[in-house]
Amino acid sequence: MTATCDAIVLGLGGFGSAAMYHLARRGLNVLGIEQFGVAHDRGSSHGQTRIIRKAYFEHPDYVPLLIRAYELWRELEESAGRSLYAECGLILAGPPQGEVISGALESARAHGLRVEDIALAEARERFPLFSFADDDAVVFEPEAGFLHVEDCVTAHIEQAAQCGATVLTGETVESWSAAGDRVRVITDKQTYEAARLVIAAGAWSGPLFADLSLPLVVLRKLLFWHDVSAAQWADATTFFFERPSGYFYGFPSLDGRTVKLAEHSGGETVADPLTLDRDCHEADAAPVSRFVAETMQHVSPTRHRHAACMYTMTPDAHFIVDRHPEHPQVVIGAGFSGHGFKFTSVIGEALADLSIGGETSVPLGFLALDRPAMHP
Repeated sequence: MTATCDAIVLGLGGFGSAAMYHLARRGLNVLGIEQFGVAHDRGSSHGQTRIIRKAYFEHPDYVPLLIRAYELWRELEESAGRSLYAECGLILAGPPQGEVISGALESARAHGLRVEDIALAEARERFPLFSFADDDAVVFEPEAGFLHVEDCVTAHIEQAAQCGATVLTGETVESWSAAGDRVRVITDKQTYEAARLVIAAGAWSGPLFADLSLPLVVLRKLLFWHDVSAAQWADATTFFFERPSGYFYGFPSLDGRTVKLAEHSGGETVADPLTLDRDCHEADAAPVSRFVAETMQHVSPTRHRHAACMYTMTPDAHFIVDRHPEHPQVVIGAGFSGHGFKFTSVIGEALADLSIGGETSVPLGFLALDRPAMHP
């Protein structure tokens, strides 16, 4: 027998869970389908923490989305009755003309954001846990911080369920199709039909959009936790360093014993997300260990533990948020390129807008499917 509903959401990681919540809170009968469990560790929305920041070096057009994202995270905290965001500030360091520093300052100027352009001597005095290079420029964003990633996913799913959404886990999508004004989803357990479909499948997006030949590349990424020997790490800021060897970022200590950090650059192509190599090899750990030894004080250069995740990359590293060109009742959220999680609250709202009314007030034009980079 075929089950019917108003809307189906495929994938309940960061973006799918948020889309399901925003659809359900508007009164739709929503079905969310997830092949693993709630807040699982098999995709891209896990690992305790994600940085959130407004002075966005990737492109100033993201800033209006971030301003709305902050508002929605606060709303979700209130409705869920739990803390999801920690405001501890963010240190950016790197060459003055590099992508990180120049891009962050450009976004701050364009949108009137509060950031501090700090002289190197002052940075060394204010942030003694870090060793800055002599040619570093340093910017501090006081309103930045981090999100508790699994708690954010769980809160969106729980709040969606309270609004009447049905959550199915451990169910794998085999195919979807659209005809007229309806969509059909076939899983390994049942067939479902609805008026709308939102696909936010992360690293599994490419096969689900085979008809569009999306130029998506999935990268294997490792997260690391290193032991600390100074209590000050519990009161530290988040950080992002641009170095000749790559981009590195990290967080204050949550447990008083370790700090989490990773390399944002690099990564190996993943052929099949289900068979992702989750082991840590010397080539994985070496760049982060060198960064720790050169830059971080009172932190062991040897990892304590690690976790694996995936970046789903577009050619220009910008997201895809749009309706399917042939099936307007199908909405796409994909290619979040390793910097998307902080946006999940607002992108979830935009996916719901597009699904219900075909348009959104969220300024997403630069993330459209028909932009030149998506058709190399």
